[in-house]
Amino acid sequence: MTVCTFNARTLASEAFIEDLMMQARKIRYDVIGLTETRRHRPLNATFNTGEELFLGTCDSRGVGGVGVVVNTNLVMNIDSFEQLTTRIGRLRLRGCGSQPPYAGRGVTRWRVP
Repeated sequence: MTVCTFNARTLASEAFIEDLMMQARKIRYDVIGLTETRRHRPLNATFNTGEELFLGTCDSRGVGGVGVVVNTNLVMNIDSFEQLTTRIGRLRLRGCGSQPPYAGRGVTRWRVP
């Protein structure tokens, strides 16, 4: 699975969203996590190419906002998208299991300095 991130700065207008989708189609991705979307209303959209876009909302000052773009090949696995805070969102996918990275490859302990 290829997960990318994008600091959108704003996705408040349709023109910015169309630009995002045009840029996304130029790269290989499964999911793009979006930050600083700065939308005051949530948006769920399905494009004619099959991608799905989920956008949460920002705070009252117009700061924050998160979302995701899900590529066509994973759309059928979407369980839900939930904005937990104005800076954290959660995309749940069915059939993707919650297996730790490198499971079964001899890694038994992770240490982050």
